[in-house]
Amino acid sequence: MRAIVSTTLCIALPLLLAQGIGWRANPDVVARATAQEKRNVNYDEARVPPYTLPDVLGPAAVKTPAQWRARREEILDLFRTTVYGRSPGRPEHLTFEVIQEDAHAMSDAATLRRVVITSRQGQKSHRFDLTLFLPNTPGRVPLFLLINNRPASNTDPTRREKSGFWPAEQVIARGYGIAAFQVGQLAPDDKDTFRSGVMSLFDGLGTSEASAYSWGALAAWGWGASRAMDYFVTDSRIDPARIAVVGHSRGGKAALWAGAEDERFAMIVSNDSGEGGAALSRRWFGETLEVINTAFPHWFTAAYKSYNGRPAALPVDQHMLLALAAPRALYVASADEDLWSDPRGEFLSMAASSPVFSLYGQPPIGEDAMPPLDTPLVRGSRGYHVRAGGHDLTPADWSRFADLADRIWKK
Repeated sequence: MRAIVSTTLCIALPLLLAQGIGWRANPDVVARATAQEKRNVNYDEARVPPYTLPDVLGPAAVKTPAQWRARREEILDLFRTTVYGRSPGRPEHLTFEVIQEDAHAMSDAATLRRVVITSRQGQKSHRFDLTLFLPNTPGRVPLFLLINNRPASNTDPTRREKSGFWPAEQVIARGYGIAAFQVGQLAPDDKDTFRSGVMSLFDGLGTSEASAYSWGALAAWGWGASRAMDYFVTDSRIDPARIAVVGHSRGGKAALWAGAEDERFAMIVSNDSGEGGAALSRRWFGETLEVINTAFPHWFTAAYKSYNGRPAALPVDQHMLLALAAPRALYVASADEDLWSDPRGEFLSMAASSPVFSLYGQPPIGEDAMPPLDTPLVRGSRGYHVRAGGHDLTPADWSRFADLADRIWKK
């Protein structure tokens, strides 16, 4: 086990906060959130008790990338059995049908494609829709895929309705493709009906508890991202080696899990993903494990609920999930007023993933290096920022994601 905060930092952090070095929560926002909260939730940094994180490198102290591969599989399996559930992988049959194409979208700046992705398993079938715009430029293009947990109007293919949540024109202007699918088409975001989507395709195939697919809705949404990737590798206009998976809030949790399970994603982006996403579960700040399992029992595997009220007993924590991205690109974004998602806990999680990225020659991110508001921090293939405002995905966030992509993909 490895303590997240060193003795030196325990002394230095209050001083740094007092000096205003790096981000700190606005006292007015803290007071407002505290006054409104009726549950056992904390928004006061001074009340966060000490905690110890599992060592991401394991008891054998992994020292090389080759050794990390075995440790990576061990961690991945722990998350499957404890947190997100075990996804079934690619179906027996998978087809793609382009149902619309417009090479003159966005005043000739882009090509619109709408694709139906159909999975067949035995006698069952499931389909979901993928919308994408590709810049009308020569050669294969990199692409951002959004796991959309908001209404489909946010990703309107007609562009009659435009949303900063998915600023397609802005991304196209940066030279990137942009795509999206709706989480509800994979698994309805409802505790009573979530198994009626793609999960029903595989229900009944497990012959024992060990082989049954006990995945939650987050894993189903991540599974959809992998099926979108299956399409991308067939499209001659898309560079399959430069694809980012992006998610906000619950979609950010799913994006992190999709990137962990599917290493074809070259970049993983988590925006305000909080508890069960980028934020450390052992840190008592903002949303807790028990609160999220009570409000959204369908997101995770049943085993996760056994840790309600005792996150210290978990064999994993979210820094280990972030470490599964190594050595690929990883961007974690927080918001100043979104204390529910624990911005500092998201940053500390990224910092604690550093030992794995260092195996690949990447510079570490120090636990005391949280940047000031609206000041991105980039170290190697990792980026982080805390943006002014609340719980949202904005054009400013997208701009930062594209900046990191420029850095690693457009050298």
